[in-house]
Amino acid sequence: MMSRSGWGVVGSWLLLLSAGFFIVGDVSAQQQEQARLEELRAQLKSRQQTLKANQANAEELQAFLAESEKEIGRAAAALNQTQQSLAHNREQQQQLENEQQTLKQAIVDQQDLLASQLRSAFMAGHYDYAKMIFYQEEAKSFERVLMYYKYVSKARQREITRFKKNVARLEAVTRELQDKASELQQLLQQQQGQKAELLARQQDREQTLQKLNQKIASDAARVKEMEASEKALIAAIEAARRAAERAKTKLAGLQKQKGKLTVPAQGKVRRLFGSRRQGQVRWKGVVIEASEGSAVKAISHGRVLYADWLKGFGLVTIVDHGKGFMSVYGHNQALLKQAGDKVGNGESIALVGQSGGQSYPNLYFEIRHKGKALNPASWLDL
Repeated sequence: MMSRSGWGVVGSWLLLLSAGFFIVGDVSAQQQEQARLEELRAQLKSRQQTLKANQANAEELQAFLAESEKEIGRAAAALNQTQQSLAHNREQQQQLENEQQTLKQAIVDQQDLLASQLRSAFMAGHYDYAKMIFYQEEAKSFERVLMYYKYVSKARQREITRFKKNVARLEAVTRELQDKASELQQLLQQQQGQKAELLARQQDREQTLQKLNQKIASDAARVKEMEASEKALIAAIEAARRAAERAKTKLAGLQKQKGKLTVPAQGKVRRLFGSRRQGQVRWKGVVIEASEGSAVKAISHGRVLYADWLKGFGLVTIVDHGKGFMSVYGHNQALLKQAGDKVGNGESIALVGQSGGQSYPNLYFEIRHKGKALNPASWLDL
């Protein structure tokens, strides 16, 4: 009989051995990932050198910024998905390890029980049933002994069946753990590559943003940029509103939830609505200072009408809540939902970022009713 410590040593050895084989076998994959990353860095460096040589104007730089921030969004979304897969993998491994320990203990207990049953049968002695039938002086004990043996035999058979099932399941669980260990190694390598890609793209964005800010350094130029950005957002909202009217989706709106709506991100809320931003441009929403990559959540259930990049607001999601109500989420690092997707109250729809040329991570948030901006502070549960 294998001891409990023996099971642990064998299980650990199998896991380490399988992980070791995986790592050795995946060296070429690591090399391919590194080569791909080096190629990406070379492409981004070439792009920055081209921008510097051409002395691109503000519009061209905006186009480069848009492309860069969209690429960051795709990389961040992929990284977010990998991190969720890693968390799920570790949770599954923990469940399997718990089951493995339970099975090992059950097998040890069943071995002890079977040994006890065998000892009891041996101590009870051996009976010749035919002899008891022909010699009546011993027949009086026949029925009692027969019932005893049937009981012991059935109990022993049940335990043997359970024992075999547990051993088979233990073998299956051990194989599953080996598979999960291999999958974990692959996910960790994937995560490492995605983080490196994200960093490279963020550095490219910073260089492009610096060039753009140099082009629009004057107050007049900045006001002009803000006005153009606001027009772009209003146009996107108007297009989304018309799309919502055509869709005729039956949604309840937000009126009954005023003052109770879910805050879309965890962080400091800057209540800027109505205050002067620059020149004649005023704030139409609030800014929530939050950690980069943290979740942006829908304030209520609805349907995504817009999910794309907008000048000045970066990666933007617009959600229709019905009866003319919409919520707007800007400056995102990545968009997790696409136009047409249904979303639930509190569901993650994006990741906090600094797209749209922002210098620090935050969420820009608006609530609109039939196109008119409403003060979010009156609607959110702050």
